[in-house]
Amino acid sequence: MAQNTTINATAGAWTQLTSADVTSLTFQNIGGQYALIAGTLGATAPTNLNGALRYNPGQGERAVLISDLFPGVSGVNRAWVYADNGTRIFISHA
Repeated sequence: MAQNTTINATAGAWTQLTSADVTSLTFQNIGGQYALIAGTLGATAPTNLNGALRYNPGQGERAVLISDLFPGVSGVNRAWVYADNGTRIFISHA
């Protein structure tokens, strides 16, 4: 399912950014602290912070292939955010 929205990430837990399997996405950290973004194959949350990419406030990606962000995750099709104190992420994907 396509979406163009802002996600409020839960503090200290992985929050799914994508609402369906995706091949590309646009996102920006619009919160006040850094966020860690990770990719998975399927809708199961990551179990640790290994391989997550750090995005400071104001940073993000525009129309990037999710496989380019996480080339080591075979079949990657979902994106997740983690922030110690919670944050807000704008996300858009088809």
